[in-house]
Amino acid sequence: MSSGKITIGNYLLRRLKSLGIDIIFGVPGDYNLPFLDEIEDSEGIQWGNNCNELNAAYAADGYARIRGIGAIVTTFGVGELSAIN
Repeated sequence: MSSGKITIGNYLLRRLKSLGIDIIFGVPGDYNLPFLDEIEDSEGIQWGNNCNELNAAYAADGYARIRGIGAIVTTFGVGELSAIN
């Protein structure tokens, strides 16, 4: 970015990486596709694709239990209710 500005997504990815996260779990959807592009373009962070929000939440929880912190990305819809449980 030549203007020196940073996107919120890029800031979040940098911060998560500084905390030791190298995999972000989640479910792709229409409202998070620009952020998923930023994840794919980022160095040192992988996208952990899951088939639904509940599985993504379980994966992030297991990752956090081993590594100390985990991250999940979902899109707008009822899957978030499943993930939050």
